[in-house]
Order: sequence, then structure tokens, then C-alpha cells
Amino acid sequence: MSQSTPKNKTRRRFLLGGLAAGGALLVGWGLQPPRQRLHTAQPLALGGGAVALNGWVAIAPDGTVSVVVPRCEMGQGVNTALPMLLAEELDVPLAQVRIAQAPIDKIFSNIEVLRETLPFHPDDRGGVKEGAQWMLSKVAREMGIMMTGGSSSIKDAWLPMREAGAVARAMLVAAAAKEWGVPPAQCKGVAGFVVHSGGKRASYGSLAAKAAAAGLDIGPGDVRLKEPAEFTLIGTPQARRDSPAKVNGSAIFGIDARPPGMLYAAVTMSPVVGGKVASFDAAAAKAMPGVVAVVGLAPPASHRTGAGAGVAVIADTYWRARQALVALAVKWDEGANAGLSSAAIFRQFASALDTESGFTYHESGDVAAAAGKAGLKTISAEYRAPFLAHATMEPVNCTAQVAGGKVRLWASTQVPSMCVDMAAKVAGVERADVAVDVLLLGGGFGRRLEVDMVGQAVALAMAAGGKPVQLVWSREDDMAHDVYRPAALARFTGSVDAKGAIVSYDNKSASGSIAHQYFPRNLGLPGVGPDKTTAEGEYDMQYEIANQRVVHVIVDSAVPLGYWRSVGHSHNAFFKESFIDELAHAAGQDGAPFRRALLARHPRHLAVLDAALARAGAAPAGRAHGVALHQSFGSIVAQVAEVSVTDKRIRVHRVVCAIDCGLAVNPNIIAQQMESAVVFGLSAALGGEITVNNGRVEQGNFGDYPVLRIDSTPEVETVIVKSAEPPEGVGEPGTPPIAPAVANALFKLTGQRLRSLPLRLA
Repeated sequence: MSQSTPKNKTRRRFLLGGLAAGGALLVGWGLQPPRQRLHTAQPLALGGGAVALNGWVAIAPDGTVSVVVPRCEMGQGVNTALPMLLAEELDVPLAQVRIAQAPIDKIFSNIEVLRETLPFHPDDRGGVKEGAQWMLSKVAREMGIMMTGGSSSIKDAWLPMREAGAVARAMLVAAAAKEWGVPPAQCKGVAGFVVHSGGKRASYGSLAAKAAAAGLDIGPGDVRLKEPAEFTLIGTPQARRDSPAKVNGSAIFGIDARPPGMLYAAVTMSPVVGGKVASFDAAAAKAMPGVVAVVGLAPPASHRTGAGAGVAVIADTYWRARQALVALAVKWDEGANAGLSSAAIFRQFASALDTESGFTYHESGDVAAAAGKAGLKTISAEYRAPFLAHATMEPVNCTAQVAGGKVRLWASTQVPSMCVDMAAKVAGVERADVAVDVLLLGGGFGRRLEVDMVGQAVALAMAAGGKPVQLVWSREDDMAHDVYRPAALARFTGSVDAKGAIVSYDNKSASGSIAHQYFPRNLGLPGVGPDKTTAEGEYDMQYEIANQRVVHVIVDSAVPLGYWRSVGHSHNAFFKESFIDELAHAAGQDGAPFRRALLARHPRHLAVLDAALARAGAAPAGRAHGVALHQSFGSIVAQVAEVSVTDKRIRVHRVVCAIDCGLAVNPNIIAQQMESAVVFGLSAALGGEITVNNGRVEQGNFGDYPVLRIDSTPEVETVIVKSAEPPEGVGEPGTPPIAPAVANALFKLTGQRLRSLPLRLA
């Protein structure tokens, strides 16, 4: 089934109408500012005599500063970068700062990630966009969703964490000034001390309790934040604070949780999407050594999840639990999806593109009239991308304990507040009766935005007599029961004139909608209307083409869909940047100068492209350079891929990656994230593919779903383009350009235009 939207239903009408339907446009409420983000509803839980100065920072008598980090560390460096924001304004050395886990509180909600769901073009200006963003900021604050995703951690924390540090510093300065009997203006914070112009000094540790007891009514509006020229910490390359523990093995990930008395659980789930359990032999499994219980698991009544119907075994060791699964002799009711296939889904996409009008995300000029002009060279192309799995290195897992009407979770999760919601629902307790220990994540990439494994773990813990139970999925479980990056089909038609200029550009694509599944199953919200992620990377490009139209058609299927690193940009950038190269070829030009001519009014994009080209230089003999430029999550990235081909084997030797992400908070982390994103994107570009046949996912492990290995990893050089703009996303923007950059290089080498992912030479 596909969803069609009439042409006269504009993006703005949909957006504002949806907010009104949700009750957001209430008279008066919409004019009030969003609620404060400085103080938690309940005091921070502290130890060692530490005193909280607000909801983000506490100081111990020895001067140790505890900074509350509301985002989850999954390798992206938030446990280093976020404390830098607060430490800068507090004027305290980073070495003096410790990390404190954020409690479940609405001040830690991720406002930016929800604001970014609005389907505005980056070049849009004006009151409609500003008003909608304002409104959604308020909605996000009220929802209180603590989420790590959307490359939003720094962007969301940029003001509240700096304001929290500045407010705390002002309180310490006021306490010292009162004690010394001097005006606060004569005092300032310096490296963990308040210093008076006359020479007196007092440590933050000695002043914290006095500052808190003073009850000063200091808020963000009462302090002056530093100007970038005053920064001494922000903008400097700082070493990752989580690296030593990860190197020496002492870091604790979700799978490393070991509460006393813990049992283990393994699960087998329907091999067919949406299938059910027909029967199983619990007695045979229970008779095996170490087995504690056998538990049937039913999926939610509605809303597709990764976790399917299945049966789990709880035992005293994980090995025994897995061995007992074999004895269950489960028989499956394959249900209505036994005939589901990738081929059939792509046929649905093609049919929808032929017959449905879709939703127009962006339109300028008159495409039809422009395309009809005489003397044009017109080309058409069709591109496709497959479903993709997340394939995190740490398998899906969750540890849960249900005892005395309370639930405790140990989880590697991107959404701790949603974990609490799921656990409370399954166990039948109040949210206040659920506690969650958020441990390190061995990769997230969007898979841990889901809480299906939490629901399973809590259900199993309820059958364990009060003991904690650790559920671990096998790699095969994970591969067959993921929430996949949507497959997509895109069609393009474009024309160039005799001078090589683009005259018309028409793009129509089809895919499933992540939001239509994610919102109902995780947020209890309806999955309706357009979904920005389906067309992002297509409709929001900055190339200056007078006559362009970008349309998307949502085509639903039974396959569970979820957010995957860089989401729609991950495949739409491949479509768009490859077709731009096709137009360049049709115009008789190289892809780099062709792009430069389309960026006359976009100097930041042009600067990023030029920076990448300058660093890349000329391709060595026998190799070719492919170029791609793409903006996502607020950041602009250009990549030049240096590629060779031997016996149809594609080898990427070097990638130059230039990025303008606004003000660079920690250049080291930015470079690391670009390297990570390139490797992640190359894994998908060269080998990533999930196929469905007879209702079953055909891939089961890294043998048939390969990830890039060290011997195939290219050298990645990162160029950070200096910018005075506020920080933008970093975790994901490096992934989208790599596939088209490689594909464009392959065309130069072989003359083959590869329009399907993964890239395979004929």
C-alpha cells in the first residue's frame, strides 16, 4: 500500500495542521517560552559530600566536579566533548571533571533531535520555519525524551550545559565575594578557584556548600556566556576520556553487567517476519542441566518490532541456555508473510512510482516547461538501495531484575527514558519504580533507539523469582530480527543545455517510512503524514537549480524499519550525488567543476568542496578520484575517494574528508568520527545488503553481511573548515558521501555507472 498526498497539500499546511491536531497551538501556551533546563525535578543523588549547584553540576569538597552527561557514550566521544562545554564556562580544568549519569528528568530531554524532524529546506527562512521550530522545541521539552541520536548531542547541549557552567561559576563567585566583603565584579573563576583582583583566592570545593546554601536566584539570563574568542578549552584537541578503559579492558558495556545472582537467557524467534509460535517442548528443555525456566515471548499486538514471537530459556550459564533452545523443538506458524520477498517489495516501489503522485517535498520553477525546451540533452536513471542491518559489535542485550515491586535495568541504550517506559509497562509498575543503569554501548547506530530487548528482558526477569536475568541475542538473532534501514528506489530525469548548465531536475523516490513505525511502537504517537527521513538528502540539497522537483511515495511492507546511521541521507546521498555526476558527464564536464558552478550562492559548501579537492591533489596512476558533496544534520561534508580496480575487486586507498560542522568543539573527536563514518559507510557501500526471501532474512552473520576489515580500510584524512557558526552534527554526516564518491571514481576507471548498492562491477 502506498500513500499519496495531493499536490495542493503543502508542507506548511501539513506541518501546522499536525501541530494543531496535537493540541500544540493552544492560545497562550504557544507564546510562552519553553520550560527551564537548569534544575531537575528531584535533587541529584550525590555522595562524598558533593553539593549540586544545579541539575548539571556538583562539586565535592576536594574540588572534584561532577558533570551530568545526559547522552549515552557509544564511541562518539560525548563523555569528553559534553563536559568540555560546562568546564569552559565554569572555568575548571577538564582533568578535574568526572562524569555523572543523568537521572530520568525532562530537563535532559533532547530538543534538537525532534526539531530536526521538521521538513524544511536548509535555505528556508522566515516566520513559518522559526515558529514551527519554536513550537516543536516546547513540545520536545514537555515530552521529556532522553535520546542519543540524530548527531544532536553537542547541538542540543551547546546552550544548556554552558549556561549551567556559567550559573555555577556566578554562584561560586558570589559566595566568595560575600565572604571577602568585596563586589562580585572584582572576582573571577580561574582553573577551579575564585580569584579576587587583590590576590585572594578560594577553591571551588571550599565554596560549593556556601554557594548552594546562599539560595541565590541566578538563572541563565543573569550570566554572560563567553564569546568564542575567550574560549580556552572549547576548540582545542582533547584526548578521549573513555579510551584508556576501553584499551585495558576495564570499560563496562551493557553485556558486561554482572549483578549478584544473575541468570542468563537465550531466545529463539520466528524466522519469518511476523510469524508466531505454533508449539514447543518445554519439558525437554527444563530437564537439561542448569535450566531454570522456559518462557514464551509474544511480540506486541501491533507495531512491527525487531523482536518477534519466540521462546526463551533461562539458565545458570548462557551456554546452557543456548543448548536448551535446541531441545524446545519449536514449530512456527509462518503467517501471512511467508511469501514476502525483497523482489516483491521493489516491484511495489516501481508500481507506486508509476501510479502515485506522492508528497512534494521541494519544488521550484517549472520543471515540465523547462524540460520541454528545444536543444537540451536529457538523461534518466533509476537507483536502488537495499535494506541494511545495524550489525553493532556488541550484540543486542539487556539485564533486568524484578523484585519487590521494583524493576532495575542494566542496559546499553540510546533511549533511557523509553527503557523506563517499556519496563514499567511490562512489569505493571509505576515509572518511579524503575531504575536504569546506562552502561557503555558497543555501537548503537540507531539500533539501540529501540526497546524491544528491554521488554523481553523484563518479561524474563518476572519469571526468575527476583533474580536478575541477562538476555543476549546471538548474531543470527540480531541479523534476522533487526529494524532495518529502509530499502529504496529512486528515479531521476534531468536535462542540460549546450553550455552545460542544468535546466531541469526531477526526482521521485519510494520507500517505507521509519517514522510511521517508530512513532507508534516507541512513542505512542500516530504514524501518519510525510516522513522527512524518506526524502532527506534529496529535497534539501544546496545545488542551485532553477527548475527542480523532489517527490517521495511511502510504500509500506511488513519489514520492520528503524533509524540507521545517517538515516535517509545514507542512500539518498548516493542517489543524488551519483546523478549529479551523470549530469556532469552529459554536459561534458568533470564532477568537481560542475558542482562548483552550482554553488555560487553557497560559499560554505564551496569552501568545503575546495578544501577536499585541494588536500586530495591528483590521483596517482592507475587510480581515480571520485567526488561527492552532501549536507546532513547541519554539517557540510565533501569527500574525495581514491579508488582502484583489480580483477573487478574494488579497493579504496584514501579518502579525504572535509567538513564544516560549525564551531569545532574538539577537533580530535571530529576527525575520529569522520574516520568511523567513512568505514561504516564503506562497509555498506561495498558489502552491506539484507535480502528477504520466503519471509526470511537471508543473511545470518558477518560471513554473508561483511563489514570492512583493517586490511581493506583506507587512509582517511580529515580537513576541518573553520567556522564561526554554532556547532552542528558530527556523528553521522561523514557516512552519506562515501558511497557516491566511490561510485563516481569507479565510473572514471571502468565506464560503468553503478546505480545499485552495494557496488558490484559486472
